[in-house]
Amino acid sequence: MPPEMAPFALTIPSDLKLLSLARAFVETICCNCRFDDSFCEAVQLATHEALQNVIRHAHAGNTGALLQIQVFPLEDGLEIRLLDEGEPFDVSNVPYLEPGELRVGGRGVFLMRRLMDVLASEPRRPQGNVLRMVKHCRLAPRRHLPGMT
Repeated sequence: MPPEMAPFALTIPSDLKLLSLARAFVETICCNCRFDDSFCEAVQLATHEALQNVIRHAHAGNTGALLQIQVFPLEDGLEIRLLDEGEPFDVSNVPYLEPGELRVGGRGVFLMRRLMDVLASEPRRPQGNVLRMVKHCRLAPRRHLPGMT
């Protein structure tokens, strides 16, 4: 994506009831970019897990907090950035779990790591975090054919 283009962005209140809206937003961009169903589903699931974590943990159920989803189409995939208003958090400090390990919770970051090629976080000023997820397309995205919708 050329640097002068702004990302697709959606800002919503931190409310679990709005997860379906956020998923539809990401799905629409994936479809518009002509990625295959497997790619789109992986990006949607990773985004869903990340948003649940932000709403439940970073915002601790504070529906007055806002979160923003930014989607950057790349030459070979998508970059998703989630901007929250929570306490500082470093996703690299979350331990790597064994797939068969029995424990309650903690599977969201495991899934994000498995589904995405890059998962990183950094502090956001003056408060909050930016979670960055990148998914590269193993195959070229489907191309829009002239005359086809």
